[in-house]
Amino acid sequence: MHVLHLITTTRSFFEQQISVLEDRGVDCTVIGVPGEYTADSPRTPTDYLRFYPQVLSHVRTGDYDLVHGHYGLVAPFALAQPTRPVVMSLWGTDLMSDMGWLETISRYGARFADAAIVPSPAMSRELDVDHLEIPFGIDTDLFRPIPRRDARERVGWDADERIALFPYDPDRDEKDYPRAERIAALADAELDVRTIEGVPYEEMPYYMNASDLLLVTSKREAGPMAVKEAAACNVPVVSTDVGFVRETVGEVDNCVVSDDDRELAAGLESVLAGSRRSNGREVIDGLSLESMGDRLIECYRTVLEQRGRDTTELSPEQTEDREGTYHGI
Repeated sequence: MHVLHLITTTRSFFEQQISVLEDRGVDCTVIGVPGEYTADSPRTPTDYLRFYPQVLSHVRTGDYDLVHGHYGLVAPFALAQPTRPVVMSLWGTDLMSDMGWLETISRYGARFADAAIVPSPAMSRELDVDHLEIPFGIDTDLFRPIPRRDARERVGWDADERIALFPYDPDRDEKDYPRAERIAALADAELDVRTIEGVPYEEMPYYMNASDLLLVTSKREAGPMAVKEAAACNVPVVSTDVGFVRETVGEVDNCVVSDDDRELAAGLESVLAGSRRSNGREVIDGLSLESMGDRLIECYRTVLEQRGRDTTELSPEQTEDREGTYHGI
């Protein structure tokens, strides 16, 4: 099977999807919107106009079975090519955007694609068309419990500090860093709220394990993936009730989910007074990349069968029925 993936910009969870698909024998070609992207300097309409001819050229010259668009902005380009089935994955800040035009494009893409995928229950509740819920997986070999002292030695943090990890750029308004500082100040405990950015992904498990807890104060989220990564490391989470946080760690020991600042501050105190570890790795289902890969393969197979395409080239393991979550509206 050969799949053409369309993206605006790459993310670690997307790269993991590609890796797990290729491990299962899917030939993946990835093309992105031209131009450099930064949060302060997004791509221009001209960049997107240059993207469409590239998509058409790949579809005409490549032996692709289907096109998989990732993020709502690429939906028009995935759907405008006339010959290949389309799978559309929404990532969160597209469907749940505060920009109405982006939300509209994302809903349009989900409605007219052969299959739509969202990664979380929070997004599933927002999407009013038939779709699949396939959570982003976590590399549980990479994100694993590491002794805190070893992790702090690796990242250069003092062994006796009490640290709440805020794993985002503090200038991102939707992450609400000022609220994180306010909640830490309310807590009856000495606590340093530490931000990190520009850290290589492979080093993130050490920063997770070096922290006493993960602190999330976002105003809105489709995820966040950092909560799953912390859970895989058995690191406690104190978070606002956004995205899939409650579904992920609501029943995990030593984790607190609330929209009340005083309850979140009490959660900080409780974590610091205890073992500063959770049982997330043992409790949470669906963390693995393998589960995500199985469900994506099954989605592709179903779309191709609906279009009358031959799926016999898939291995028996790939064509075996998999248990997923389907949301029919």
